[in-house]
Amino acid sequence: MVWFILALAGLFEIGFTLSLKYSENFTQLWPSVSFLICAGLSFGLLTRAIKEIPLGTAYAVWTSIGAVGTALMGIVLFGESASVGRLALLLVMVGAVVGLKLIEDRANAPAKPQPTPSSDTRRSA
Repeated sequence: MVWFILALAGLFEIGFTLSLKYSENFTQLWPSVSFLICAGLSFGLLTRAIKEIPLGTAYAVWTSIGAVGTALMGIVLFGESASVGRLALLLVMVGAVVGLKLIEDRANAPAKPQPTPSSDTRRSA
């Protein structure tokens, strides 16, 4: 559930960056209001996520979701470059996020029980 919360925080980061663009330096009311709401939700959800996910991992995932999502929205909405190199590097960022998630899952997996040495009650004379 906490990873869902972190992903949601990243989506609201995309929302606040897009709102920032549409607010035209906070001269447009509703995009400015949207920025404040999305930023508040994004930071609030991030704050919740770092209670269970290490700060560095959570921050890297949060910023990557925001960066990749914002870059893709820039391509779709604003006609920004969709060059092969740019898309490949965005894919690398996605791979890094997946890798962080997998490493975190492995680090938090229950430990396998260690075999205990059998108790030998015989004594040497």
